[in-house]
Amino acid sequence: MADDESGYVHRPDTEPQSANAPSADSETGTEAADGPEFGTSGWILVGMIGVAFLFVPGAILLLPSAQGVISSFGLTLRDAYLTLPLVPAFVLGALAVWSAVRSQSK
Repeated sequence: MADDESGYVHRPDTEPQSANAPSADSETGTEAADGPEFGTSGWILVGMIGVAFLFVPGAILLLPSAQGVISSFGLTLRDAYLTLPLVPAFVLGALAVWSAVRSQSK
């Protein structure tokens, strides 16, 4: 049965490409991105995510050694543990709303 040539054989190199079809990258086999660019708002969101996931956890690890600075703001160590992650959460929420409104206006 393996020698039978009458069955369907798919040869993607011989199919014509339509003008509206996205081109595929020959090395990875993925489609080329023809959508909107990442833009400034995308990079701002990436930067804030980096702050929220890298800087703030590092700052939380350093909180016990910075008790003098924390107490100068009138906060206890418990208050600092609660408020430090809350700040980037609010900023990320505001940036997400700003990015969504900005993308709808374009």
